[in-house]
Amino acid sequence: MLYRKKPVLVDAFQLTADAEIIAPDWFTQAVADGTIDFDRSLVDGHVHIYGCTVNTLEGRMHAKLGDYIIRGVKGELYPCKPDIFAKTYEPAS
Repeated sequence: MLYRKKPVLVDAFQLTADAEIIAPDWFTQAVADGTIDFDRSLVDGHVHIYGCTVNTLEGRMHAKLGDYIIRGVKGELYPCKPDIFAKTYEPAS
């Protein structure tokens, strides 16, 4: 038997190096709450973001720059690789 995934609207944000500046409010709140921790490194005296760690329902998951952070229908957060995101989601009008 075949099944089709039900259409569900989710909020998503592509993680970039300037995520601390341009992130949506729900992402910023998750950082403040400790649900998301930025993964940072010090290079030439400057702090660089190279990803983040997301506390998901399944445990801690890592996201790299370019990955998407998705907020699901119940507010749960999880990362998603760009190729999987493109195959699974499309912009909603």
